[in-house]
Amino acid sequence: MSDRPSTREPIVLPQVLPIFPLTGVLLLPRGRLPLNIFEPRYLAMTSDALGGERLIGMVQPSEPQNDGRGGGGISPALYPVGCAGRLTQFSETDDGRYLITLTGVSRFRIVEELPLLSGYRRVVPDWLPFADDRRRPEDFAFDRERLLRGLRGYFAQRKIEADFEAIEKAPGEYLVTSLAMACPFAPSEKQALLEASDLDARAELLTALVEMAAIESPREDNGGAGTRH
Repeated sequence: MSDRPSTREPIVLPQVLPIFPLTGVLLLPRGRLPLNIFEPRYLAMTSDALGGERLIGMVQPSEPQNDGRGGGGISPALYPVGCAGRLTQFSETDDGRYLITLTGVSRFRIVEELPLLSGYRRVVPDWLPFADDRRRPEDFAFDRERLLRGLRGYFAQRKIEADFEAIEKAPGEYLVTSLAMACPFAPSEKQALLEASDLDARAELLTALVEMAAIESPREDNGGAGTRH
């Protein structure tokens, strides 16, 4: 079963938002994040989201988690800023898992956390500081050549294969958003990219991160980039 709601449907930003804490996983406005859902609490969360506003907030735990999956215990401490995504693709597997895709809508700041519902966490979000997230930037210009130079060194050092012909042709916002979400940066670096004031600042930070990483020894996998939960 697949479910692709029209992108023209008005999106209501709710006063209560279910959240999915996951270390090292970044969602940005208009970015697309696939997730493999299998834990009972997140199966319940997904079912509830499908019956409601179809929004789920992605938030990183603010402290290292040791459960081997990047998610921590039931209620690890959280970074104060996350990003809500709309459930734009959904399918159910024969073994009861959900395969979903979230499309980023807007960042939010956590005002307070509410009691658990069916085992999953919920927060009261403040959308106001990120009102511009729902509007595409009209005149986004950044130093693309500098970013691509840094990216080539970064990918070469980490032996990451990439289609640079496609990368070079990608629209600016799509390029910055996709790279920020996909590159295996440390959780704190992912959070800095999320909290960048605007797309220009995010592009500048992304460029600096790939340039710095290209001259450093490759880090061990931070264990937080997985999308299973």
